Amino acid sequence: MLMLLILGVLLHGVSLSGQEEASPKADGIPGEPLFNYASIRLPQEHIPFFLHNNRHVATVCKKDSHCPYKKHLENLKFCWGYEKSCKPEFRFGYPLCTYVDMGWTDTLESAQDIFWKQADFGYAGERLEELHVLCQPEETNDSSLVCSRYLQYCRATNLYLDLRNIKRDHDRFKEDFFQSGEIGGHCTLDIRTLMSQGQRKSPLQSWFAELQSYTQLAFRPIETAECDVVIEKPTYFMKLDAGVNMYHHFCDFINLYITQHVNNSFSTDVYIVMWDTDGRIRVTILARSTEYRKILNQNELVNALKTVSTLEVRIVDYKYKELGFLDQLRISHNTDIFIGMHGAGLTHLLFLPDWAAVFELYNCGDERCYLDLARLRGIHYITWRRQNKVFPQDKGHHPTLGEHPKFTNYSFDVEEFMYLVLQAADHVLQHPKWPFKKKRDEL
Repeated sequence: MLMLLILGVLLHGVSLSGQEEASPKADGIPGEPLFNYASIRLPQEHIPFFLHNNRHVATVCKKDSHCPYKKHLENLKFCWGYEKSCKPEFRFGYPLCTYVDMGWTDTLESAQDIFWKQADFGYAGERLEELHVLCQPEETNDSSLVCSRYLQYCRATNLYLDLRNIKRDHDRFKEDFFQSGEIGGHCTLDIRTLMSQGQRKSPLQSWFAELQSYTQLAFRPIETAECDVVIEKPTYFMKLDAGVNMYHHFCDFINLYITQHVNNSFSTDVYIVMWDTDGRIRVTILARSTEYRKILNQNELVNALKTVSTLEVRIVDYKYKELGFLDQLRISHNTDIFIGMHGAGLTHLLFLPDWAAVFELYNCGDERCYLDLARLRGIHYITWRRQNKVFPQDKGHHPTLGEHPKFTNYSFDVEEFMYLVLQAADHVLQHPKWPFKKKRDEL
C-alpha cells in the first residue's frame, strides 16, 4: 500500500498523506483551550512521545489550564526513535533478534538494525530523511509537492486535478491516468528531479506513474475560479494491494500508521480515498428493513460476490430518514447491476444508466410489475426462475388474506444466485454504451 492523492478538480490545502503540522492558537480565548488537543488521537501512554516531537505543543500545554496532558510534561525525554533529538536509551522500543538468518545478514546487531529500518519506526526516520521539495511555493497560497525517494510517499497542498477527460479501463492502477495539465499546482517545479525518481515505477511501489505528469500551472485555480469542487479537509490517498484477508489489511494499517508519523499528524478528522482506476462492474444490493421479503442469507450472497475481482459490491437501504433522495438517486445512477427483492424500492431502476441490468431477486408471484417497468425504461431485466433454489421462511401470513408469498422472508441458493449475477454482468460488458467496453479491431 502507498499513500497519495485525488477527487473533484482541486484539492485545496490537502495533504497527499495527511495533515500539515497543527499549530497552537496565537491568542487564547478565555475559557477555551489554547490548542486543539482533541486532534491528538493517540493512546495516553503515547502522549509523551508526541510531546517530545512537538515541543511547541508542550510549551502551550504548560501555560494552558485546559491542557489534559500536564501529567506527561515530566516525561518529555521519551521519543519514538526517528527524531534527531532522541537518545537511544529513551527510544520507544528496540527489536530483539535471537538468531541470524544467514541469507540476510551475519550478525545479531545488523539483523536488529535491518528490522528497525524496515519494520519499525526506523522506516519513518528514513522516509523523513529522504523528503525533498519537488514543487516550491513562492507565496502563501501557492501549491507545494514534497516526496520521499522514488515518490514512495508524497505530500501536496493546493493540488489541482482535472478529471473532465479521464478515461478508465480494467487496469486497477492505470499508469497514464493523468495527462499533462491534468494534475499540478502553482509552484516552481523541479522537473529534472521529479523525472529522475522513476526507478521504482510500478503500481504498489511508487506514485511516479501518477505524478510524472505533474504540471507547473500559470494560474492559481482557486483565485481564478477554475474548480468545480474544492476539498479543504486533509485527505489520505491509498493504493491497496488487496482487501481479501487479514494479512493485507494489517499491512495497510501499518503503512497508514507510519504515514501519520512521517506527516506528524494523528487527527482522524480526515478523508481516506482508495486509489483505483479500474472499470469494475458496480453491484448494488437493496436491503430491506421491513418485516417481510428480507434476504435471510444476504451476507452469504455478498461474500460470494466479493470473490469476483471484477465486481464492486455495496449494500444500501433506502430509508429516507437516513439517506436523502438525491443520494439515493446518485447511488442508483452509479450502479451497473441493481439487485433487490420485489418491492417499491425497485422503482429506482428508472434512474439506472442505459447499460445497467436490474435483478429482481424474487418476484413473489407478481411477474409483470418490474419486468414491465424495466421494459419501459429500456434496461435489461432478470429474475429468479428455479423454484427449487429459493427457500421461503414459511408460507407467508397476510393479516387478512392468509398465506401469501409477499409476506415472508427468503434464502437463495448461492450458486444459482452467482450464475444469474454473472449473466447480468455479461449483459453490462456487452452493452454498446458500457463506458469501459474494450474496442477491437476487426480484420
